Amino acid sequence: MRTMTGERIGWLQRFIIWREKNVKEKRFILVLSFVVGICTAFAALILKELIHWIQNFLTENFNATEANYLYLVYPVVGIFITGLFVRYVVKDDIGHGVTKILYAISRRQGRIKRHNTWSSIIASSITIGFGGSVGAEAPIVLTGSAIGSNLGSIFKMEHRTLILLVGCGVAGAVAGIFKAPIAGLVFTLEVLMIDLTMSSLLPLLISAVTAATVSYIVTGTEAMFKFHLDQAFELERIPYVIMLGIFCGLISLYFTRAMNSVEGMFGRLKVPYKKLIVGGLMLSILIFLFPPLYGEGYDTIELLLNGTRNVEWDTVMNNSFFYGHGQMLLLYLLLIVIFKVFASSATNGGGGCGGIFAPSLYLGCIGGFIFSHFSNEFEISPFLPEKNFALMGMAGVMSGVMHAPLTGVFLIAELTGGYDLFLPLMIVSVSSYLTIIVFEPHSIYSMRLAKKGELLTHHKDKAVLTLMKVENVVERDFVVVHPEMELGELVKAISTSHRNIFPVTDKNDVLIGIVLLDDIRNIMFRQELYHRFTVGKLMTSAPARLYDTDSMEQVMRTFDDTKAWNLPVVDAEGKYLGFVSKSKIFNSYRQVLVHFSED
Repeated sequence: MRTMTGERIGWLQRFIIWREKNVKEKRFILVLSFVVGICTAFAALILKELIHWIQNFLTENFNATEANYLYLVYPVVGIFITGLFVRYVVKDDIGHGVTKILYAISRRQGRIKRHNTWSSIIASSITIGFGGSVGAEAPIVLTGSAIGSNLGSIFKMEHRTLILLVGCGVAGAVAGIFKAPIAGLVFTLEVLMIDLTMSSLLPLLISAVTAATVSYIVTGTEAMFKFHLDQAFELERIPYVIMLGIFCGLISLYFTRAMNSVEGMFGRLKVPYKKLIVGGLMLSILIFLFPPLYGEGYDTIELLLNGTRNVEWDTVMNNSFFYGHGQMLLLYLLLIVIFKVFASSATNGGGGCGGIFAPSLYLGCIGGFIFSHFSNEFEISPFLPEKNFALMGMAGVMSGVMHAPLTGVFLIAELTGGYDLFLPLMIVSVSSYLTIIVFEPHSIYSMRLAKKGELLTHHKDKAVLTLMKVENVVERDFVVVHPEMELGELVKAISTSHRNIFPVTDKNDVLIGIVLLDDIRNIMFRQELYHRFTVGKLMTSAPARLYDTDSMEQVMRTFDDTKAWNLPVVDAEGKYLGFVSKSKIFNSYRQVLVHFSED
């Protein structure tokens, strides 16, 4: 085995050396982006097939005219199996896929763990196949990014290229699972905030187009959701389209805040089995009462996008206690909108694995249908085609939840083939985005990292500061003194230092002050004072303290507020670690900026 491993490493190393001599890096990146596109497409197809096979196997014999009590069992079993798999096989947290990608880009130089190339596929297929009320898209996006990152690592690519290959993996994953190459590209640029340059655009395009082509070859060229435009868009409906956008923005706000609140509740449950019990019970009861919450919910989306009569729409209540009560359709759908966020949060919080792509599409579709059907039932406005508004609602909620209006527009257009509604899709997406941004400046993906100052953005200065770390700019060559030391001992310490600042610490290394050379220059050569003054009398307080957990943006803000040139760094317990100087930051900033800006 060792010999075989040694031969493999030797072969790979020889190939890397040959590539560096004969193939330019930019061309090799294009080759890698093509390979990433193929791999991510097959990963997406495998995940979709696994989910559908499990769902069909479990539910094909269900009776549509009555409640099915197995809905109380399947979700708990799915979460339990997934939890065991993650805890004992993966042994790592694989939730919040897109947030993990953003973190890898901003803090890990594009490096994603190898197990992410397969672990999310298995975990999410079990979760969703058994009824978890989440989407498969975030897990496949994490899988695609891991494929790109690890492929780049195998060929020893630098971290800037790794970040680009992570973006290629994401673009390929979205394009492959949705058959939406433009949406894959736009999502990568808009949500992951990969810089748009010619050197980055071409690899992203290659991955997206390759993945979509593979999906077309395997599953056919028809759009993921069948949609036929029965009534063309009319300009007099624009005010109602704007109102739909605002409505979708409010749904997005509710979804974002409720999701964070419920996940926070699960986060306070430290014992995994308590999470399983609470999450499993919550999810099972909700799915039992509202079967459309089972799985991704794409059947409901198909129904609302293609139905034209009450008889067709009422079938959404199949398998439930509401079966046969068509007059309660709007109330039923409204309750689903309210409880969907609890079902999704319970799935992930209880130990399952899934994302919010599908829930966003699902809520948007139902929200658009409710808006138009309510208006038509009570004749509040001119007739609003339900299927058109359900389609536009999908773009609205996705744009609001992800803070990505372009992704919402292009994804829904490609998912459904609804290009004739491009203008209203844009209006709804922009209206929804402008509504939610008033309340939430960051998307559900990025808000956790933004609070910690770990989010990479298109703002070049902020992006460079995000890439920098406090630990890399701390200088530790300062001579430490103590408060009981006399002036004579301090002078000896000064003679061995090339600094003009001296940190003062107690016996536990806690920083209690500083001594500035300028403050004692007039007495340091008066020997008659050497035993009269102690460091405790000569020291002053530091203008401010930096913590080793501070982001570089916080560090720069502190420097600006204090007008200081050097500031001490301490840990959470106040123990002295070193100093940060503006000159050190500027030098590091320049190096990162040059590296970051190269095309």
